[in-house]
Amino acid sequence: MSDVRLRGVHASYGAEEILKGVDLLVPSGGITAVLGDSGSGKTTLLKVVSGFLRPIVGEVEVGGRLVAGPGSWVAPEKRGVGYVRQDGGLFPHLSIAGNISFGLSRPLMGRREQRHQVRVRELLDMVELPLSIADRHPDELSGGQQQRVALARALAPHPDLVLLDEPFSALDTALRTATREATARALRAAGATTLLVTHDQGEALSFADEVAVLRDGSFRQVAPPRTIYGEPVDAHIAAFLGDAVILPGESSGPEVSCVLGNLPVAGFAHRGYCDVMLRPEQIQLTAPQDGHIVGTVTKVSYFGHDAVVHLQVPPGAGADLTPTSDVLHARVVGNATPEVGELVGIQVVGPARVFRH
Repeated sequence: MSDVRLRGVHASYGAEEILKGVDLLVPSGGITAVLGDSGSGKTTLLKVVSGFLRPIVGEVEVGGRLVAGPGSWVAPEKRGVGYVRQDGGLFPHLSIAGNISFGLSRPLMGRREQRHQVRVRELLDMVELPLSIADRHPDELSGGQQQRVALARALAPHPDLVLLDEPFSALDTALRTATREATARALRAAGATTLLVTHDQGEALSFADEVAVLRDGSFRQVAPPRTIYGEPVDAHIAAFLGDAVILPGESSGPEVSCVLGNLPVAGFAHRGYCDVMLRPEQIQLTAPQDGHIVGTVTKVSYFGHDAVVHLQVPPGAGADLTPTSDVLHARVVGNATPEVGELVGIQVVGPARVFRH
C-alpha cells in the first residue's frame, strides 16, 4: 500500500497562511494532478508532503505511515519520496548512469555494483531511453531526455510516492507532449503513486487519474478529468479548467432560458437568474435555417487543428439574458471555418451547467 493522505493540513510562511485545511487522498498507484494559479499553494503542498515544510496543523500519511502530525515527524530523506523538479536537477559532473543510481545504496565491487547496473538498464528502458546514453553527461542530452533521466533517478530506489513539480513546463510544445506521455507510461509501468503539480490545464486533464483544483489554499473540487471538465462545481473552475462560454440565464429547474433558447440542464439547478456554462465544442455551427438561432461571425482564431469562432447573436426574449459582449464562441475543426461577417446557424449539443449568481 502506498497511498497518500492529507487531513486538515494548514501551512504557512511566517504569519502568512498558505494552506488552509487541505484534505486529499492519492490512491495507491494513482496519478493526481494538483492544478492552481500562481500563489494558490501548489509548491507549498509539495514541500509539506516531501517534508521540507512542517505543517502547523494536520496530518500527512505516505504509504500508510504517519510522516507529519501531532507528535510525529519523519525527515524528508526517510519518507520514501522521489522528487522531480522543473529543471530536472541532474548532477552535471555525473554520468547518466551515475545520476540514476545516485539514490541507491553506495555501490561496492561485486554483486551490488551489478545490481545497480541492472537497475540502471531497467530504468532507462522504462523511461524509453537507449542504454547507449548511460555513459554520457546531462549536457549531452536534450531537455526532454534530461527530464526522463530525472524521473528514472526518482524511481530508482522504489519510492512510495513520486512528486512532479511542473516537470514539463520548460520544454517546447512538441517535446513536452512526447516527454509527458513517456513519463506517464513509465510511472504506470512502475506502479508509482504520483502527485503532479502544474498550472497547465491540458496537462492535468490528459496526465492524471484525478484532478484537484487548489484555490486560495484549499481544494475546491477533486474529481476524474472527465467529471471536473464536464461537471465543474462553479463558474471559476469551469473557466479555469478550459475554455468556457458563460451566459446569463434564467432557470426553471430542468431547463434554462438564455440567448440560445431553452436548454436542458445537467444535474440540479435552482430556479431564478443564473450563469449558464457551455463548452465551445458544444456549440455547433450550421447553415442558417428556420428554427435555429442565427449569429454573425465577428472573429476567427485559427490554430491549425481547430479554430475558435466568435459570434454575435441578436437579443433574446429578455434584455437581461443577452450578453453584453461577444462572449459566445464555438470551437470547430480547422478546415471548416466560416468567414468574418458570415451568418451561421447555432445549435447546442448536450446539456448546460447552471451556477447560482
